Amino acid sequence: QLQLVESGGGLVQPGGSLRLSCAASGFTLDNFAIGWFRRVPGKEREGVSCISNGSGKPNYANSVKGRFTISRDDAKTTVYLQMNNLKPEDTGIYYCAADRGYMDCMSPFYDHWGQGTQVTVSS
Repeated sequence: QLQLVESGGGLVQPGGSLRLSCAASGFTLDNFAIGWFRRVPGKEREGVSCISNGSGKPNYANSVKGRFTISRDDAKTTVYLQMNNLKPEDTGIYYCAADRGYMDCMSPFYDHWGQGTQVTVSS
């Protein structure tokens, strides 16, 4: 069974940093599109960053460009989201997702989702 487990969330002050991890079990993440999404109360789920299947090209939402970095370990079992210079508007539940398809990886049409990890940016 394919599972994704996020970790690394927490409470951080504005300007601080967090690194989220997404560990895959039951499969490796090569030949998958991988995405990080967040959900803020009262708003729709938002694509934050992703790695396209095939090209391996990283993509970022405009709101996080220059502050967030997505990466994958060499073993292709864990995906990271390094978040720097965090802002209060980055607060939300962050989910990772994986899919074998070749769609726009910022779209939410993924087959596999983790349970989410809470990120709170507040002074």
